[in-house]
Amino acid sequence: MAGLNYSIDLNADVGEGVATEAEIIPLLSSCNVACGGHYGDRDSVLKTLAIARKTGIKVGAHPAYPDKANFGRNVMNIEVERLKDELLSQLELFFSCCSELDIQAHHIKPHGALYNQAAKDLQTAKVIVEVMQSIDQKLPLYTLPGGVLDSLASDLEIIPEAFIDRRYNSDYTLVSRSLATALITDPTEAWQQLQMLVKQGHIRSVQGTMIPIKAKTFCVHSDTPGALDLLTHIHQQMAANNMQLAI
Repeated sequence: MAGLNYSIDLNADVGEGVATEAEIIPLLSSCNVACGGHYGDRDSVLKTLAIARKTGIKVGAHPAYPDKANFGRNVMNIEVERLKDELLSQLELFFSCCSELDIQAHHIKPHGALYNQAAKDLQTAKVIVEVMQSIDQKLPLYTLPGGVLDSLASDLEIIPEAFIDRRYNSDYTLVSRSLATALITDPTEAWQQLQMLVKQGHIRSVQGTMIPIKAKTFCVHSDTPGALDLLTHIHQQMAANNMQLAI
């Protein structure tokens, strides 16, 4: 990569009670703040936004199924109108906290099971699109490239996302967290996956096939074991390879 300069948007899901979040956030260029669905309340949103404001990174809402018991990582059998109301309530909380701290919201990224379900289920994708269209702020949506939500949201600004700390199946879905192969916790492997995504626009699935992924933002989950070490290693390698955080 010598002689080339790459600008990378690193994001993470934050505001989720992880002990190292205050150290993780300065290593990012954007973050997704839990806003009461799978985790958090007004106090945690304000606390997280305040940390992000100090570092000057972009902040986005991270709405989820209203399921704190399962951290929003199980698909819920929930009525469409209730899901809409729940998501709008979470976004209202986030926007209110941004206003209180005089911070501009940058994007919206669904969380966990909601994110994955919207990538393959038309009804769930429609709910998210309708919610996005109904809010006053017209914000970009972080989403899985090539999924149902990505194709349905043609009148919205989409920022395709790839994961540095997750493994993929050949059909572009993420490997289930119930499997031991789901997470990438080794910093060297995570860096290799980021490099492959940025330089080649594809990665190797767990089935061994190469799948193209054209992403513009790259995520590390703050609750991935060793996330701080992983991000620290990535920063060191970025500096050595003419890569910098996107502003």
